[in-house]
Amino acid sequence: MPRPVDAAAIAPSHGGVRIDRVVTSGTFELDGGSWEVDNNVWVVGDERECVVVDAAHDADAILAAVAGRKVRAILLTHGHNDHVNVANKLKEHTGANVHLHPLGRVVWALTQDGAPDSTLADGQEFHVGDVTLRVMHTPGHSPGSCSFHVPALHVVFTGDTLFNGGPGATGRSFSSFDTIIESIRTRLLTLPPGTVVLTGHGDATTIGAEAPHLDEWIARGH
Repeated sequence: MPRPVDAAAIAPSHGGVRIDRVVTSGTFELDGGSWEVDNNVWVVGDERECVVVDAAHDADAILAAVAGRKVRAILLTHGHNDHVNVANKLKEHTGANVHLHPLGRVVWALTQDGAPDSTLADGQEFHVGDVTLRVMHTPGHSPGSCSFHVPALHVVFTGDTLFNGGPGATGRSFSSFDTIIESIRTRLLTLPPGTVVLTGHGDATTIGAEAPHLDEWIARGH
């Protein structure tokens, strides 16, 4: 497994946009099973405004990290319950729209009422402070899985597509190992090697640390 990266050491942008990590705990539920998990929620912004990447388990903890700033958007990497289960509560408190890729709604609907406010599209951009988050559709873990690349901060938020040590799980409904490998190979591993990978669970890593292991992951399978 590649050596962990200290996500807290990522330098702010010239305009003061920083990344705050909130670790929340709860359950992941799919295919009749339930597993205890710790999730990474990421808050990206300056002193005035921010966006939230994923909405897991504990709205109060996330709002504490928001700290009264204007939330421009709630961006969901995918629709599994452990990444979306407080999205509507965050919307109620912040007024921010919830964004999910349209192919993610089939998973969202398994556990959530209603529908997200807006869709995500590959190449779409969200602006906060002096940085831009660019949407990358990276399916495989789920059909609507997306990553968010922030070139100015040299980071990519990968949700459950790429972890420190390999691809996200693909052994359950709506997932595909071949698809996640294609997403990682053609979309994520083409980013600069120094790009920090900020994941949906566990430790951060870098593109350069993960890239040499692609053939191992393919041989290992899901």
